[in-house]
Amino acid sequence: MTDPKKNKITRALISVSDKDNLAKLGTFLSESGVEILSTGGSAKALRDAGITVKEVGDHTGFPEIMDGRVKTLHPKIHGGILARRSDAAHLAAMAEHAIDPIDLVVVNLYPFEETVAGGADFDTCIENIDIGGPSLIRAAAKNHESITVVTDPQDYDAVITAMTENDGATTPELRRQLAARAYAKTAAYDAAIGSWFAEQTDDPFPQRHTLAGTRAQVMRYGENPHQAAAFYRTADNRPGVATANQLQGKELSYNNLNDTDAAFELVAEFSDPAVAIIKHANPCGVAIGSSISNAYTRALKCDPVSAFGGIIALNRELDATAAEQMAELFLEVIIAPKISEGAREILAAKKNLRVLATGGMPAADAPGTTLKMLAGGYLLQSRDAAHVTPADLKTATKRAPSDQELTDLIFAFTVCKHVKSNAIVYAKAGATVGIGAGQMSRVDSCRIAAQKAMDAAEAAGESEPLTKGSVVASDAFFPFADGLLTAAAAGVTAVIQPGGSIRDDEVIAAADDNDLAMVLTGIRHFRH
Repeated sequence: MTDPKKNKITRALISVSDKDNLAKLGTFLSESGVEILSTGGSAKALRDAGITVKEVGDHTGFPEIMDGRVKTLHPKIHGGILARRSDAAHLAAMAEHAIDPIDLVVVNLYPFEETVAGGADFDTCIENIDIGGPSLIRAAAKNHESITVVTDPQDYDAVITAMTENDGATTPELRRQLAARAYAKTAAYDAAIGSWFAEQTDDPFPQRHTLAGTRAQVMRYGENPHQAAAFYRTADNRPGVATANQLQGKELSYNNLNDTDAAFELVAEFSDPAVAIIKHANPCGVAIGSSISNAYTRALKCDPVSAFGGIIALNRELDATAAEQMAELFLEVIIAPKISEGAREILAAKKNLRVLATGGMPAADAPGTTLKMLAGGYLLQSRDAAHVTPADLKTATKRAPSDQELTDLIFAFTVCKHVKSNAIVYAKAGATVGIGAGQMSRVDSCRIAAQKAMDAAEAAGESEPLTKGSVVASDAFFPFADGLLTAAAAGVTAVIQPGGSIRDDEVIAAADDNDLAMVLTGIRHFRH
């Protein structure tokens, strides 16, 4: 019997879709005296590299059939993989049935996710569901006591190093590590197929829901220094932090990623040039403008104190003019669909500033889901893609809003969607002038936002609070008139809120008494 803890590799099965570094691995194995079994495109690629290959059909004595659907599903393949080398009965069965051992299985799978992402039709997606590959991987991983299984070209070097250092064998530690990765690979693959099938059957919440990701980064720590964390990417190619190219700066932290995602999703709501400044996942200033430079100036005015150490997102290319302005403030992250060369040169002096280019903007109304972990489970819901238009609004007061008020009301309610509840947003001329976030009482959010507007006006040397002549948005209904009266005292002229409180009549009467225009959306934007 061979030593199950240190098995020399004498025969390998290679069947891969991703042929990166395949020639390097094949050359090493061939020069090490390893017999290589292979199929189809993999065999061709190896032969083209001058490597001797034995077709699987020649090894099994059975040809590929059904357009290649059946080629490795054969006892001479699976028996050679699954046989326990320390079990005399297994070895006897191999001898009886002329089954040769296979010591190394190198398999990656049909590109199902890429096929779906490319917009292929149903039948093409079905044909890109791999059957033999997952079967080989799972069999080899189960028998990792003896078999080395490789599912990622990035692991080829580890196998080459182990074989070089161990007289053609791999170590038990490496085999176990690779087996764990193999099972994670097939689980993620099946999860992608399951999710796709659920979409095809219009079942957004199937009985069994699976989630899979690929580790992109192990972080120094999580939300706090005593917590461990890692960042995983999913198959959802929504433009944002997960797809961005980091052009400069320190490694992104857990909080950086969370806040940057919040910022970029907010500016994606607007078609005009828009800038959002985020701190602790809440906006401290948002504006649209004639340019990114103009929008930034107006967003910063809302709360320049909180903006220090914040994150800036924009929905247009960052140009040199805006970059010069932003470089004057200490920032953690800037994210934009594109960064101009002039802007890159300016920001290069801020070596710790993280600068991200996403290559595009996410669609604010695109379908999708969000997930929140709970003890023993998680909550899954559709993304809040709701938008209000003037046609959706119902005027509840004697006075209807003016055209400018209506534009600002929709702007404020859009920003409100991205503020932690209870959320209050004061806005004027396409810019926030006061934001109250995450309070247990809605009236407290109104007061905090108004106070911040007074502080910002004082910092800007203005005699009146920024809320004078503004509009106010509330993410949910006013349960009492007190919050609305606080906003009226701050100088607002119009209000937007969902409505639906048992005290709506009281709140509407208070608005009429203060000559406020109020519109109801019928849509709530809680964000927790």
